[in-house]
Amino acid sequence: MAYASRIIIHSNKLKHVSTLLRREHSVAARGFSNSSTHSSLTAREDLPPHQEIGMPSLSPTMTEACTSLNFLTTIHVVDYFYLYTKAICPNFRDKATVEMECMEEGYLAKILKEEGTKAIQVGEVIAITVEEEEDIQKFKDYTPSSGGSPAAPEAKPATSPPKEEKVEKPASAPEAETSKPSPAPSEDRIFASPLAKKLAEDNNVPLSSIKATGPEGRIVKADVEEFLASRGKETTAKPSKPTDSKVTASRLAFSKRTIPHYYLTVDTCVDKMMGLRSQLNSFQEANGGKRISVNDLVIKAAALALRKVPQCNSSWTDEYIRQFSNVNINVAVQTENGLYVPVVKNADKKGLSTIGEEVRFLAQKAKENSLKPEDYEGGTFTVSNLGGPFGIKQFCAVINPPQAAILAIGSAEKRVVAGGGPDQFNVASYMSVTLSCDHRVIDGAIGAEWLKAFKGYIETPESMLL
Repeated sequence: MAYASRIIIHSNKLKHVSTLLRREHSVAARGFSNSSTHSSLTAREDLPPHQEIGMPSLSPTMTEACTSLNFLTTIHVVDYFYLYTKAICPNFRDKATVEMECMEEGYLAKILKEEGTKAIQVGEVIAITVEEEEDIQKFKDYTPSSGGSPAAPEAKPATSPPKEEKVEKPASAPEAETSKPSPAPSEDRIFASPLAKKLAEDNNVPLSSIKATGPEGRIVKADVEEFLASRGKETTAKPSKPTDSKVTASRLAFSKRTIPHYYLTVDTCVDKMMGLRSQLNSFQEANGGKRISVNDLVIKAAALALRKVPQCNSSWTDEYIRQFSNVNINVAVQTENGLYVPVVKNADKKGLSTIGEEVRFLAQKAKENSLKPEDYEGGTFTVSNLGGPFGIKQFCAVINPPQAAILAIGSAEKRVVAGGGPDQFNVASYMSVTLSCDHRVIDGAIGAEWLKAFKGYIETPESMLL
């Protein structure tokens, strides 16, 4: 209120408001200790009025500090109607970053301590401010009169500081108490150092479960390490499941938001395919080979259909549609660590036995969370099967960008179908498959043509062997 009333009284002399405010501030500042004063008014005959900003003291025991990387990066222009300005002096302390408000108004004329300067003594001049913007150039070659604290001489002429100093001294007792280990001061907010926060986040540890022993109830790195040690974990733990799930969720959300999906569903009779699979497995078992799965046959049929209808083996770019020459099929694999899509490269040129071996090998690596980038990058089409493992009848899958299509495989079920005569009925196994297409790349007719080719390979599986 004192500042506001003084501004109103001297409203016809706005150019002197800054001087009046500074005088008021200097009178109020005399009640504080010398270490808390961080600026002084300096007058030289060859220079205009200016301020020497000293390194402030952040605690009674602090003797030196270092400037942060963003220290005084821009010229600071201050409205003369405000005494308190934006912070221009962030400082580093042990395990914390503290921002100090400049208590004087003006323009930043010169930076005396470069970014990242260490071991700056308390009170040492770090910057110069001036009242007028045109005076900035006059301080290009300015050097402070002394490296000591500029605030010390101001404390001497004060005649009534003893009473104020006596009031300040008892305040040091609570400060000593707050430096002792204590719980977090607020239930809503937990204070922790940046390093402690990162270490806790990397190891999926909630800050609320860690006991704080740092200053003012702050959680420090040692607290997190002690908590991890008590749980038998190492601080260099692998990324946790939520991290993988977050990446998957982000990619799927991006796909649904940016790709115009449409869906085509067809029922395919799988009786002949199951018969061929039974014959191949008998041959494999007789020769000590691995069994062929329905998924292996589906991957092979999808790869051959892509070779037959190459427009579906494409990707959208902002400038053009890219059509791939290789047919690389990603296979969706669900693990405890999240969803993975390892790739079977050149699937159209590989046999069923080779495809089965690669899928099993990549699925095992996915479950062990040991896939390398080359194991899942470079795919041109994706197959997702929820029918065999989970019994899902039919579903629509989300396209895996930057691909243009994904095939969703449902379960096979027996159905009664009409026979050749009016009263004839047959029982056959049908499997529902749904193709999700990017309408920017694949027109409806092209998607239907691909499904026709895929259905032909499934219902006539011998053609896959040619």
